[in-house]
Amino acid sequence: MADLSIDFAGVKSPNPFWLASAPPTNSAYQINKAFEQGWGGAVWKTIGAPVLNVSSRYGGFDFGDNRLVAINNIELISDRPLEVNLREIAEVKRLWPDRAVVVSAMVESKPEAWHDIVRRIEDTGADAIELNYGCPHGMSERGMGSAVGQVPEYCSMITSWVTEVSSLPVIVKLTPNVANIVPPARAAVAGNADAISLINTINSIVGVDLDNFQIQPNVGGKGSHGGYAGPAVKPIALNMLSAVASDEEVRRAGLPVSGMGGIQTWRDAAEFLLLGATSLQVCTAVMHYGFRIIEDLTDGLSNWLDEKGIARVTDVIGASIARISDFGDLDLAYKTVARIDPDLCISCNLCYIACDEGAHQSIDLLVDGVRVEPHEYNGNGHRRPVVAEDRCVGCNLCSLVCPVEECITMVEVPSGRESVTWKELSRRQPEVTEDWQAMQEYRNRVGIDIH
Repeated sequence: MADLSIDFAGVKSPNPFWLASAPPTNSAYQINKAFEQGWGGAVWKTIGAPVLNVSSRYGGFDFGDNRLVAINNIELISDRPLEVNLREIAEVKRLWPDRAVVVSAMVESKPEAWHDIVRRIEDTGADAIELNYGCPHGMSERGMGSAVGQVPEYCSMITSWVTEVSSLPVIVKLTPNVANIVPPARAAVAGNADAISLINTINSIVGVDLDNFQIQPNVGGKGSHGGYAGPAVKPIALNMLSAVASDEEVRRAGLPVSGMGGIQTWRDAAEFLLLGATSLQVCTAVMHYGFRIIEDLTDGLSNWLDEKGIARVTDVIGASIARISDFGDLDLAYKTVARIDPDLCISCNLCYIACDEGAHQSIDLLVDGVRVEPHEYNGNGHRRPVVAEDRCVGCNLCSLVCPVEECITMVEVPSGRESVTWKELSRRQPEVTEDWQAMQEYRNRVGIDIH
């Protein structure tokens, strides 16, 4: 069985799965229960400035038959007294010395406020501190949360206030509510952070009730923007994770990254690891299904590693980063085409419609081998979709909309062209990438037909 244990900036845990700072880590009762079921660590729900919460607090985004593909919340940081939280953190760490207990914190943007909360957290025996620079609602209006994370100068300054007094590893949690996640990550490096975590929730309004026109969640007839999380945000999280994990300044500083944002299955977890996450934080999936999902997460990840012949989970961290490329470095001569398996095709014609109206008109409908126009054909013959490979640009859309697994596959075929990237083309023949007439002549010369 593969070794799932990790060492994250000096914080050790028996597996990489930590509960994210959120409602599931609100109390000692919850975290004790989670640890009993096998979670490797927990980031305590953010403690700090006094708050009052509202009712209701959550809005759900469903898609088709799938409930809660995302959740939106307008809940603030912990509304339990600070002393209660600190006492329970100490109790949990004493009971679970082998688990990672990290404390998320958020206070006013004053050095004395941060120095005070750091010392109080250190006294609990916790393993690390996570600075919450991400919450996009409620606290940001008070100059905290994403109001800090969106300004690299603030991110660096406050991080340095913490690191100048902290004896514990300091993790900076970044907000995704920025155009580019790299500058805040570099600011964390400049502030001497020991690690980075991402992503926090995305600013959002989750929906409007069509019966009464109320914003969801509804608080006495009014609503507000909130933080969006869950499986629907995973692609955004993966992109931001890869951007930070592959950044030269972050890599040179040797900062590990704790990844979160939509992890629900072991497959999600594996993807986050491959793109550079050392530890994995989970929230929405626990709010939906409970702590018991840890068994599926650890078993699935362990089995996958065993099947790959990989002894340690740490061996796959960042293994896919080298495969991420700028568009300008992609091979313009690489070509794929779609192939439809006639034995699997159910003639739903979704591929034809998607290709004809949403893509590149590269699929024909044939009846007894003869191409027909569907809006003109009135016969009873069986209409069969066939890819015109000379027109197929290999965009994948038909395979994505096909409801039958393996019915449409994308197949690599020779393009007949010399391998070249956009950057190479710009360097060798700059006129081609700057002038449309030169571009057309280039296409004619190498045999690229645009329809």
